[in-house]
Amino acid sequence: MTPTIDTHVRLDTHPTHPSAVTAVLTGTQAHVAHLSLEAADWTVVADNVLVLVRIDHEEPYWVKDTAKHLFADGIIVETTPRLQEAMDEEWTWANYPMPWCTRSEIREVSNQAQKIHDDIRHGQLLIHAHAHAHAHDGHTTVAVGTYLHRNGKSVYLHGEDHLRQVTDTFDSPAGALLAFEKVHGAEMRPGPAPLTETERAAAEARAPLSLTAAKAEPARPEPETVPAYLADAGDHDALLDAFIDSHSEWEKWRTWSDETTHAIHESQTLRIERVHETPAHETAWTVAAYETPVSDRMWVLTATGATPAPMLEELLNHLAEGDGWDAAISAPVDEKMVTVATQPLSDAGWKHTVEGRWIRWKSPTGDAGVQFDAFTAQHPSHNLATWTVWAGPGPDRPTWAVTASPHTPSSLLADLSEALAHKTGTRHPQTGTPERRTSLVTSPPVTPAVAATPAVSRTR
Repeated sequence: MTPTIDTHVRLDTHPTHPSAVTAVLTGTQAHVAHLSLEAADWTVVADNVLVLVRIDHEEPYWVKDTAKHLFADGIIVETTPRLQEAMDEEWTWANYPMPWCTRSEIREVSNQAQKIHDDIRHGQLLIHAHAHAHAHDGHTTVAVGTYLHRNGKSVYLHGEDHLRQVTDTFDSPAGALLAFEKVHGAEMRPGPAPLTETERAAAEARAPLSLTAAKAEPARPEPETVPAYLADAGDHDALLDAFIDSHSEWEKWRTWSDETTHAIHESQTLRIERVHETPAHETAWTVAAYETPVSDRMWVLTATGATPAPMLEELLNHLAEGDGWDAAISAPVDEKMVTVATQPLSDAGWKHTVEGRWIRWKSPTGDAGVQFDAFTAQHPSHNLATWTVWAGPGPDRPTWAVTASPHTPSSLLADLSEALAHKTGTRHPQTGTPERRTSLVTSPPVTPAVAATPAVSRTR
């Protein structure tokens, strides 16, 4: 039907909550949409701005129903692309404790839990006592309460967040409390249980919100061109995916825990391990070469989570060329190999110093460099970190670092030196506040206290 009411509703993702949805109302008859949304349990957070926030993270699903009803009432509805993407995405709960349920049945269970949550929040279900109980799948929270409507029935509640259910009913509060105390007397505590992390996050999303927060994000400053070692880390996972997609001689798989991806060359003598969600200063990449598929490592190289994209691109490009993987494996690390590995730095005028066991090359500004450990180079069988490529305050306190063992090919190290000294990348200027990344149901929701509560994962 053609919209007949002078009201425009713009639906968008919440600026801080991972799955909540905002509605910004405009037009001379905005009150019509306002009443409709409040009736559907949307919360007012600013003038003509409402938010839908649920403990089951199903907001994108229920927004479809909201939009349909608003349009049927003759109201113009606009959905932003990022919200539409969330509405179209298929996802499921990992390790759901009721695996026999279909996706629609899971959604119905969580919707009933949402109603219980809302009744408690609105003061329509008074919780008399709670306890932490032992269940077959771990610890959970149980509670007893009485509805101030529905004929005043008292109920026994089991579980938290999207898994909370009514498992028994009583005719009176006294009978409910006696039965509850009989089972949970030792753990019984008065009143409702403390809010779970999910409930606290939902409460924060319903807090007053400025109009600007519900609108589109302001344009970010233009990225600047900087030396490769100062560039943004970018998307490491996307870099690996692009590498695998363009090189058919490599195959990858992801571990059952979904935390690590392995990529192996068809020769099975060169392997990449990529650990996802790694802190900036911890090892996120490990590249190792082997003389045969079943031999010990010949050399190993690691990179931390904050390693800039141009440096990783240089590493992957070298691996793709397949040049020199096994070069000089049995030869000792000598002056010639060190010279070859660092020639690009010398050509660029980087300062060269010798301090005991350390040989160091530093950029003219002192914020990046390469360090060679002559002592560990004499123990090649240990695969110790002999080379350190770094940027930041110093090699002992780097912003990011790449380390390599003694027999790492000098051609690979030379490529990294070349990128360090001569290549550039992009960096987005800091605006003074942390960059906000809006995450939808593709990211795990906050894990409630219930041991069996599942996390969210994509359907694969």
